[in-house]
Amino acid sequence: MSRAERADEQESYEELASEPLRFVVQKHQASQLHYDFRLELDGVLKSWAIPKGPSLDPGDKRLAMMVDDHPLDYRNFEGVLPEGYGAGTVMIWDEGTFVALNQTDREASQEAFRAGLERGQFSFILAGRKLRGEFALVRFKRAGEKTWLLLKKRDNFASTGDVTGHDRSVRSDRSMEEIRGEAPSSA
Repeated sequence: MSRAERADEQESYEELASEPLRFVVQKHQASQLHYDFRLELDGVLKSWAIPKGPSLDPGDKRLAMMVDDHPLDYRNFEGVLPEGYGAGTVMIWDEGTFVALNQTDREASQEAFRAGLERGQFSFILAGRKLRGEFALVRFKRAGEKTWLLLKKRDNFASTGDVTGHDRSVRSDRSMEEIRGEAPSSA
């Protein structure tokens, strides 16, 4: 089956997945603007900082630096982090569910994710509001254990447009400025 056909069947994956795993992408204006890409595994959020943000363009290879795991509840945080490590504004830029490629249940997806982390390559299907379809995380071995690339695979959800231009929270419909309290809410 081609990647495009697999992505077309994404809704089937969503329906077949019993208790799908969750993901969140948080736009984070700390000392440097980046996007925190977080995938649920074993009750925590495995996390990567993506300096340029995710892309729907299969030609883009986005640097993804693996960072510390976060508690699962952190997927709900949107607001301003106080002074200290990570201080700054956090927006819930995208969220949804995911399954490992060719898996249809939670445990099989988690097992594939664990194996993918070990071998340095993991393919999965996202069902978010902004990010949809097949993606892969691939370890960039020459640059170290924590250096990965986030890749969008060719499917019906691929696009050359800049998805990071969709710049409002999927939860609150607020901009970064509104979250910071610098502008009136449009909600």
